[in-house]
Amino acid sequence: MCWSTPLFNSLQRSIHVVRLLQIGILSGLFATLTDVAGASVEFARDVAPILEQHCVRCHSSLSSKGDLSFETFADLKTHGYVVAGDASNSHLLSVITGNPPQMPKEGDPLSMQQINTIRQWIDEGAEWPDDVVVREKSKADASWWSLQPLNTVTLRHASASAIDDFVQKKLAEHGAHAADQADRRTLIRRLYFDMIGLPPSPDAVTAFVTDPDPQSYENVVDQLLASKHFGERWARHWLDVVHYADTHGFERDKLRDHAWPYRDYVIRAFNDDKPYDQFLKEQIAGDVISPDDSDAVIATGFLAAGPWDFVGQVETKSPELRRAARALDLDDMVTQVLTSTLAMTVNCARCHDHKLDPILQQDYYQLTAVFAGVNRADRDISATARQEFTTKKRSLEQTLSEVTAEIRRLEGDGIDLADIVGGGNGFGTGRKGLGIDVRTGRHQETALSSLADVKPGLFAASESKFVDGVFVPGNGETTVSSTGIVATELAQTSGAAWDAVRNGPVTSQFSTKLGGTDFLADGHSMIGLHANAGITFDLREIRAGDTSPWLFSTTAGYGGRTEAPSAEYRILLDGKVMAQRLIGRNDADVVQFEVPPTKRFLTLISTDGGNGYAHDQISFGDPRLTAVTPAPSENLHRITKLRSTQAQLQSDLKALPEPLKLYGVVASEPEKIRVLVRGNPEDPKGNPVAPGALGWKRNDIVFGDSNMPEDQRRLALANWITESNQALVARVIVNRLWHWHFGQGLVKTPSDFGYGGDRPSHPELLDWLAAELIRANWRLKHIHRLIVTSKTYQQRSHCEPGDAVDAGAGFDSDNRLLWRMNARRLEAEAIRDAVLAVTGKLNTTMYGPGYRDFDYEEAYAPIYTYKTADEPDLWRRSVYRFIVRTTPQQFLATLDCADPANFTPTRTVTTTALQSLAMFNNDFMLRQANYLAERLQQDAATVDQQVDQGFRLLFARSVTPEELQVTRPLVKHHGLAHLCRVLLNANEFVYVD
Repeated sequence: MCWSTPLFNSLQRSIHVVRLLQIGILSGLFATLTDVAGASVEFARDVAPILEQHCVRCHSSLSSKGDLSFETFADLKTHGYVVAGDASNSHLLSVITGNPPQMPKEGDPLSMQQINTIRQWIDEGAEWPDDVVVREKSKADASWWSLQPLNTVTLRHASASAIDDFVQKKLAEHGAHAADQADRRTLIRRLYFDMIGLPPSPDAVTAFVTDPDPQSYENVVDQLLASKHFGERWARHWLDVVHYADTHGFERDKLRDHAWPYRDYVIRAFNDDKPYDQFLKEQIAGDVISPDDSDAVIATGFLAAGPWDFVGQVETKSPELRRAARALDLDDMVTQVLTSTLAMTVNCARCHDHKLDPILQQDYYQLTAVFAGVNRADRDISATARQEFTTKKRSLEQTLSEVTAEIRRLEGDGIDLADIVGGGNGFGTGRKGLGIDVRTGRHQETALSSLADVKPGLFAASESKFVDGVFVPGNGETTVSSTGIVATELAQTSGAAWDAVRNGPVTSQFSTKLGGTDFLADGHSMIGLHANAGITFDLREIRAGDTSPWLFSTTAGYGGRTEAPSAEYRILLDGKVMAQRLIGRNDADVVQFEVPPTKRFLTLISTDGGNGYAHDQISFGDPRLTAVTPAPSENLHRITKLRSTQAQLQSDLKALPEPLKLYGVVASEPEKIRVLVRGNPEDPKGNPVAPGALGWKRNDIVFGDSNMPEDQRRLALANWITESNQALVARVIVNRLWHWHFGQGLVKTPSDFGYGGDRPSHPELLDWLAAELIRANWRLKHIHRLIVTSKTYQQRSHCEPGDAVDAGAGFDSDNRLLWRMNARRLEAEAIRDAVLAVTGKLNTTMYGPGYRDFDYEEAYAPIYTYKTADEPDLWRRSVYRFIVRTTPQQFLATLDCADPANFTPTRTVTTTALQSLAMFNNDFMLRQANYLAERLQQDAATVDQQVDQGFRLLFARSVTPEELQVTRPLVKHHGLAHLCRVLLNANEFVYVD
């Protein structure tokens, strides 16, 4: 049938009217029934769930389509969508009751009951409590499996066999069987690489394989748990999780010379079996918990381990870029803490409420507020050690200064008055550029210009015992000493002053040349005074008991621009004028006069000549006091002894150990944190957020108000993580241990225990291990021992075709049920360490600054040029490598080394031709193949013995007759080193199992 358009439209309108009438009749009927029942509508109970299910997906502060948000009542009321008490005039009703309804655009329309609930709510006054915010529901809520208490299973035993019971139960449910135990050669190699990251020696393999003791396996486990290399192996895993590196990353990938103490802390913590809850607390707030414990302070390097934008945080002048960089910095800290400890992707809530997990955007910014007073920088580990070092250094420097002064005095060297102005003793201990403020007498390092609060004629005592005081000359006369000596007949001046009296030129001095000599050059010195200024030296203190006559000498000149005589200098001895002249640009006077031992005060004055002080920079070049008579011969013995003392003091100073520094966190006044709309630092909203944590059940965990001290914020978070979330913390770390032992966790996503992550393959086993960890006082080695002594861990990985166990591959190819062990390739660092171990070149030196296998060139973006590691310092274990964030080490990167710019809870494993080429042709591998050949030749006499020793070192087994038959001609025609290249490139070497 063909419908004409007018007729069709008419029928549609009729049907629409009928439907509206039906809706109106039913709505009225429902409203009447409700009124009769007398049941009022509660917003949180009745209305909020409707808006939550149907509206906020499109209408919220994050996705406000049509400029309308259903999160709070403000938008609905402002835009007239709801008229309290009058549903018939509320636009909201018209858009949800049309035919078809305009809203919701996605999903099913609201039911008649839901529409009438909203109608009744409006008619009853549209009460919307202020504390109720409507949010889109996350996929998971507080009932999610990982957020529940531990489901502990009561077992008769707490041993490795409990693990096997859980695994066997799961296998039986699927009608599957576990693989047989691996052979002892495979087991010891597996254990060594898993526990310490190094291959077993041939002797260790032979001893284990032939050991009849039924506890021999457990004995090896205990031996490896106690090994100093255990911490080196397991620290590498943790450093992956926290994306540790020794440079900043970003555009200016600058060095972090003091990051390594944190790496060493992690190694020590695993070796010492530090309780895991304490390990976490120290990393978040160790400097608060135990400020006098160096280890606890170093632990906070955890918070600073990630990338840091030097340009955005320091160099940029753009406040917008600074805010963006700071937001990224805080995000990195929040993400690092929550993913490593609780395996929750809290950073997804930076821009909006978490779509998958029960984490609100408000929660994210509460966590951000925890770190609002935390910045990254080099810091002293121990304030006490720094104070002791400073005190000792100052004492040594003071004694050295006195000895040096005595030597120079006995030898007849002149005393440099400019050095005294610079805070020294006259013999080179002062600082160039340091001066004395003429208003206060205090030392002044900052360059000053025109001085405020100048009081001409006021004499100010100096901090230096060699300087009696300073002053700004007044008109006519001015007191120039602490004893009241007065300089008279001073010329009229402007009374203004500029800068300080300096060891060197004053601020903006035009020239430091006087009479053709540059007194700023090496070998010279100068005192700079800008008119109007004066300084008086205390000769009695300078003499230190010497009663011989001295000679004062200097070159007085003008350092300003004006060529005509413009400023006047005066030199006084106990108030008597010894030299005086009005000078200009081309004038320089050599002044000398004898200073009798009875004279006490030497005064230098600069005045502006009565014409203002514009460029009146007076300088006194090489101002010295020198003994008139040479040192007598009887002083020679004394000088010899003093020089010996001087040498010892210099040696002690050089050997004085600088207190250890850490690239970690430094505290400051916490900044105010607000929720950022869509995570945009330029779009904050609302009041400052108080520091807090995650409210899994929508009851916010708040630690305090926005005035809470920085240190208490981190301490509160550390306690909340380890005490309020013990079940989750324990689940996460035992799963990480399982992952690192099996190559796959019971939860395959070790840093995501939320809805977007994996579900546990063996939930009861996971909870039992977590409970065991807590029962064992959080000692991780207990869990290690349980895992590696289980039959599940000791299974063989290889199954022959047709094997009964091979059936498992048909229904569980990923081995989630653990019907066999997983064959695993060694990580990049373990391959490198194993190569060095078998060639005999491994340097086992522990701790300290990382080795740098690169040449460093300072530039705007530093240049790191890698070189072949071919010296003992570069043969240390890979965990001690100085890790550059933006310039990866090519060989290790090819072998899937972790990218330190990212969190790496799981290592990527790729298989490429480039890896084989690198193992066969990389310069490091070529040289190590030669070293391996040299070792084999030293260890064995014949070719057959050398080949067998190579197989024992690399594969923990002897060569087979067939292999020997193939390798003999290879060695004969290409040499032993070529065979070593082949062995180092074999899968049997780089794979465990």
